[in-house]
Amino acid sequence: MNFNDMDIPVLNDKINELSQKYIKFLNNSKTEREIITNVKDMAEKNGFKELSTFQQLKAGDKVYYVNKEKNIFLAVIGDQDLNDGLNIIVTHSDSPRLDLKPNPLYEHDGLAYFKTHYYGSIKKYQWTTIPLAIHGVIAKTTGEKINIVVGDQEGDPVMVITDLLPHLADEQMEGKMKDGITGEALNLLVGNIPLKGQKKDGIKSNVLNILKEKYNISEIDFTSSEIEVVPALKCREVGLDKSMIGGYGQDDRSLVFVAAEAIMKIKEVKRTAVYIITDKEEIGSLGNTSINSKIFDLFISDVYHKLKGDQGLLLNNFFCNSRLINADVDIAMDPIYEFLFEKNNAFFLGKGITINKYSGYNGKDNCSDANPEYIAFIRKILEENNIRYQIGEGGKIDAGGGATNSFVFANKGVEAIDCGIPILSMHSPYEVVSKYDIYMAYKAFEVFFESY
Repeated sequence: MNFNDMDIPVLNDKINELSQKYIKFLNNSKTEREIITNVKDMAEKNGFKELSTFQQLKAGDKVYYVNKEKNIFLAVIGDQDLNDGLNIIVTHSDSPRLDLKPNPLYEHDGLAYFKTHYYGSIKKYQWTTIPLAIHGVIAKTTGEKINIVVGDQEGDPVMVITDLLPHLADEQMEGKMKDGITGEALNLLVGNIPLKGQKKDGIKSNVLNILKEKYNISEIDFTSSEIEVVPALKCREVGLDKSMIGGYGQDDRSLVFVAAEAIMKIKEVKRTAVYIITDKEEIGSLGNTSINSKIFDLFISDVYHKLKGDQGLLLNNFFCNSRLINADVDIAMDPIYEFLFEKNNAFFLGKGITINKYSGYNGKDNCSDANPEYIAFIRKILEENNIRYQIGEGGKIDAGGGATNSFVFANKGVEAIDCGIPILSMHSPYEVVSKYDIYMAYKAFEVFFESY
């Protein structure tokens, strides 16, 4: 069967049901912390328990561990020894966005602004003149943590970054697109009315007064905060045929959702199944919540100890015997920009899950290049379960590129490959995916977790 040439089937009830769950998830998961909270809730409703509550583990147990409210590790314990390897899926929860600077608030000529610092690879001009929301947490010196969400609920005000009107933009429009809006110009408009009786910095003082009354925070508290600026746009069905889904953060939250749904459905496995949601992928995978941290090693060592007691986990053997899917989105062929794609090796919306043998830049720089034996294994389990897939690359050679987390585990000896969902308008405030591809990814991850 030629899976690349199969006709696209009509959307059925199962695909639409999963899509509606996904839309709801995306609308309630605009930051890493919100994602981890929601996945943890899903896990507990599906029988997963916090790892620390177990003295001993046995086959069939479902466990999870949360790291710093920004990672979660889930495992379904299998019959085989952990040293024989695991089936691992990794996704990342972070998406391109704007972060507030440590000292963000200032007033200038009758307006108050928050200064921002963009996170990840973005086209800066896309973030102007759209409704924006503020999500995040402020940690106070008392130990209290305050959650802030403004802009996404009915009746909330939204923020905005202004842009220059066309009538005065000749110089701006004649320059390079990347220079049209600078990073320092991404200032969030937050106020216009001065505090009564305040002559100097009255508008700034009024904003601070509002924050004090609503959240009991002061200006210095911003220095110990993690406040993200995200599009105040609802995830919606796209197209007159409702075949697609549009929304912010689908890189990589589309895969976060389908992999979470897949592991929730597992009842028993021969090889232990592990799902990791990591952080910081969009900025190089560095830090103690990234895939490069030692937290996974600690998690799996704790799992092993509770299975085997004092018997040692042979980490090198364990890694070399494991299989991994790095679940991340892939660049879909956009007919409007087809000159950047080599069609024989492009990914297309509505043709199923993507398999990306390698990513990287130019001459395969910074990539993990999966071996053919492992690709054949992935093909086998997909074809045996009638799951549609497509194999290709992101774009033409030397047109650009990007790296993923695959190399982190591949460097440890794990069989690793990138599989995901094709996406249009990647890294924009409103990305587009196919409902059918979402469903194929869900089915693919389900059979991978259960493979042996």
